Amino acid sequence: MNEFLQNLAALIKVKTIVTMVVIAIFAVLAVRGDITPDNVMIIVSTVVAFYFGTQAEKKSVPAAEEPEAPQE
Repeated sequence: MNEFLQNLAALIKVKTIVTMVVIAIFAVLAVRGDITPDNVMIIVSTVVAFYFGTQAEKKSVPAAEEPEAPQE
């Protein structure tokens, strides 16, 4: 159950929300006929590939090698 809650918390991040919003917007535009389904497929594929690519990269980099965030 604890792992489920951790996964759920991980979904509620800005990058995830932006990805889901972009997919929803382009899906609605395609259903309304404002853009062609081919364009939707290209855009959504690019967004999803970027999202999962950054997730995989984040998991593959050990914590000791991650760059530090700039101090403000």
